[in-house]
Amino acid sequence: MNTQALPSIDTDPFGHEALEDPAELHAALRDAGPVAYLSRYDVFALARYEEVHAALTGWQDFQSAAGVGLSNFRHEKPWRPPSLLLEADPPRHDAPRAVLSKVVGPRALRRLRESWLAAAEELVDRVVAEPEFDALPRLAEAFPLRIFPDAVGLGPDGRENLLPYGEFLFNSFGPPNDLVEKGRPDAGRLAAWVNEQCARDRLAPDGFGAQIWAAADRGDITHEQAPLVVRSLLSAGVDTTVHGLGAVLYAFATHPDQWERLRAEPGLARVAFDEAVRWQSPVQTFFRTALGDHEIGGTTIPDGRKILMFLGAANRDPRRWDDPDAFDLSRDPSGHVGFGMGLHQCVGQHVARLEAEALLTALARRVERIEIAGTPRRHHNNTLRAWESLPVRVALA
Repeated sequence: MNTQALPSIDTDPFGHEALEDPAELHAALRDAGPVAYLSRYDVFALARYEEVHAALTGWQDFQSAAGVGLSNFRHEKPWRPPSLLLEADPPRHDAPRAVLSKVVGPRALRRLRESWLAAAEELVDRVVAEPEFDALPRLAEAFPLRIFPDAVGLGPDGRENLLPYGEFLFNSFGPPNDLVEKGRPDAGRLAAWVNEQCARDRLAPDGFGAQIWAAADRGDITHEQAPLVVRSLLSAGVDTTVHGLGAVLYAFATHPDQWERLRAEPGLARVAFDEAVRWQSPVQTFFRTALGDHEIGGTTIPDGRKILMFLGAANRDPRRWDDPDAFDLSRDPSGHVGFGMGLHQCVGQHVARLEAEALLTALARRVERIEIAGTPRRHHNNTLRAWESLPVRVALA
């Protein structure tokens, strides 16, 4: 493949400057054309909505089984057994996906709704008793870490390992840079702890994990697959939700008119969360690998070559969205690719939406005004767009 004819961009999407603020890079990639070439990593980049959407849904042409990171599992051994959902394609992907979709689907979540709403009320009442606080650890981290491990059926010990494990996992999808090296010394210990929690005897009898093992007893999946399906919940179910909640809290702290609208129409909580996921895209990038030679936007991607899909850039593509840089509750954000799209779309998105609905509903009831109270600090991760600190000031209703 002659990449000379393609627009070539040398900017490092995993460098600290781009991770701090990717807007300039995203605009350059979109303006470059349907496909650009990232010379630093020898990969093809897609940043426009149409091409990203097509690659996400075209699993027959662009596989996940060779890894959704820069590392190519056709040639390199992954650092842990590949995910049966994220890093697998049909038919291997089908049974685990069907089981997990049922376990964490909307019907299954109805029984958790009241308890999660009550937990959000209790947390918000306690936190907003102080007029100023850091919303990232006190709300965005605290709420998922309180309710989700319980829902999975984890024991009380070691839950502090969940966020660092997810942090390393999402960093590992990028190149082996300083962010990966920083987490590497603890990676083995964290992975071992997570794997231990996936065993049947470690899980409470009424949680998501036990239901996955029950599916293995029924023959829906194998007993060898069951712990890997449980692991997929722990791998992707915490960090992404934390940073989605961080995104929506930041959105409202910087858009007081939209906060007023949510307070007037609390039923917009889920729309608000999806719009924040579109606007901030907590999951910024994913890779796929060409399965055979395939054309995108007039460019042939040769078999075995990696494409890097910029979800965050697609979610602000002016070809798809009116006024894409605005956070706007009057917009219909459905169709955003912040949860992926197609066969591999985030299976836990309903969980995240319910968590967000619970937290935002509780906040809207208690807080008349929320605003930034200091300088927010970004947290750099090769895959996630995240906050390290989000100091806010609230005025109670």
